Amino acid sequence: MAPCGGAVPRLLGPNVYPEAPDGGWGWVVAVAFFLVEAFTYGIIKSFGIFLQNLKEEFGETNSRVSWIVSICVFVMTFNGPLSSVMTNRFGFQFVVMLGGLLISCGTIATSFTSSVNQMYFTYGLVAGIGYCLTFLPTVTILSQYFSSRRSLVTAVASTGESLSMFALAPALSALRDRIGWRHTMAAMGGLQSIIIVCGALLRPIVIKPPLTQTTEIDKMSAGDVEATDVRQKAEEGATTKDSCEAEVACSLENELTTGSVSTGDSGIGGGQEDGALLGRAAAAERTPPDSMKEPSSEEGGKNHHNEPGDEELPAKKAKLLDFSILRECTFILYSLFGLFATLGFFAPQLYIIELSVGRGVERDRAAYMLSIMAVAEIFGRFSIGWIMTRKALRKRKLLVMLACVVVMAADLVGFTLVTEFYGLAVCSSVYGFFMGTVACTHIPMLAEDDVVGIDRMSSAAGVYVFIHSFAGLAGPPIGGVLVDLTQNYGSAFYSCAVGMAISAMFLGLVKPARRGLLCRKKSAEQPEEAHGRDAAATAARHTDEKDRRTEELNDNNQSDASRDAEENQSAAMLPAGC
Repeated sequence: MAPCGGAVPRLLGPNVYPEAPDGGWGWVVAVAFFLVEAFTYGIIKSFGIFLQNLKEEFGETNSRVSWIVSICVFVMTFNGPLSSVMTNRFGFQFVVMLGGLLISCGTIATSFTSSVNQMYFTYGLVAGIGYCLTFLPTVTILSQYFSSRRSLVTAVASTGESLSMFALAPALSALRDRIGWRHTMAAMGGLQSIIIVCGALLRPIVIKPPLTQTTEIDKMSAGDVEATDVRQKAEEGATTKDSCEAEVACSLENELTTGSVSTGDSGIGGGQEDGALLGRAAAAERTPPDSMKEPSSEEGGKNHHNEPGDEELPAKKAKLLDFSILRECTFILYSLFGLFATLGFFAPQLYIIELSVGRGVERDRAAYMLSIMAVAEIFGRFSIGWIMTRKALRKRKLLVMLACVVVMAADLVGFTLVTEFYGLAVCSSVYGFFMGTVACTHIPMLAEDDVVGIDRMSSAAGVYVFIHSFAGLAGPPIGGVLVDLTQNYGSAFYSCAVGMAISAMFLGLVKPARRGLLCRKKSAEQPEEAHGRDAAATAARHTDEKDRRTEELNDNNQSDASRDAEENQSAAMLPAGC
């Protein structure tokens, strides 16, 4: 049995697969993502249970207390690039575990604060950075473990947010009534330390396709290729040595085909050199090429070769944050979609109760609208995951998402038209359902080839969420200004509908842009072209080396043509039996 000290690195080390496994350790990562969702977004959405207590404790206004959550969400989204940089530098496990530690410490510290200003720092800044370091790395590595089931698994795992809001919020509320808000918040911070364990389970994945024989030969040096040829021909010759004539003819044939490495003698000296080449070939067989070695955690799965110039390739690939995606038309359009869609997300949760009361619904019954949204959102997340795994829709995920966004825009207008409880309940359920479909797919959609692809998702997700932060910070104030000017909560829903409609327009342009119908594809191909130029330069060096060696061998063969002919005649004169 292996010692305990050696088992831990194997448990937490990288998994190497020839392709995305669509399962395996990915199921453990999915459970970890479920818990991360529950204790990040679920807790943030449930923070409202403390608002009244904080107002009474510190004598603050509703606006001042609400800024705690606003600052937390803004810090979480604004620092998306920081999460990507740290993930690319230190790996998924360390970053998520650090984020879980910051969340737990920030929440527990909030329970000891004596003013709202201190909460801005403990919960808004410290816990906000922790939230930033946990969500993006977890959803990124989950997308890497799954391919055909990616949409379904991500959608099901993301229900942790909705289930937390549905079940954990009432439990925390009951606990608050029993032991007070300070002890409840400290207990909540203790529960959030589970994220540290979830981070330890995020084993990195290395996709290493099996190398073909041609690829292996290309990566070998010219001397290794020649030695391999000699070994193969020697093995073929060994099976046909039935007589001395066949042995002599086979050695002459091998000598003529592979070329003599010696410029002088070809008799015994040539046999010694052939033996040396065979020894080199055997050593090459015993020593696997670097590309077949399992990458260590320090190397990050990068291959290193001994040829000049190849050492520069890993340095070029090891970018902490790839801002070249901002030159891609598809990513820009998709980011604009997310920016304007974020402007359409906030109004129902903030203003649905007041809108319902203004339409004649009792306040107690109006509170049910939030519960209806939460339940419908869970069904929406399950449904979109199942729909996008259908074979007929795997290549049309953007169209499915576009349809959901269009329905949401229409439903936001519907909120302003209905005037009674059941109409508002229907609008709330429709909104919650399609809100769930978009919320659990818009970030994993970056991994699709129609947007940026799985290889660049880590950097793209950070920049994408960073762009959203401005809409998340500006959306509620814009809605509040419109409500104050018009004295009508329906105006906030109109502004959200406009934002959602604009986002649908940008989303509809993503696929045409990928096909090159809107802008050049040159910008999107620049990194690939740069990598292609480096690979072409390396291949050109290999070809030049092989051509030079072939020319030398041809010169040797021509200079030794007369000698080979004499040896051939001598071999023909040998007796039939030796």
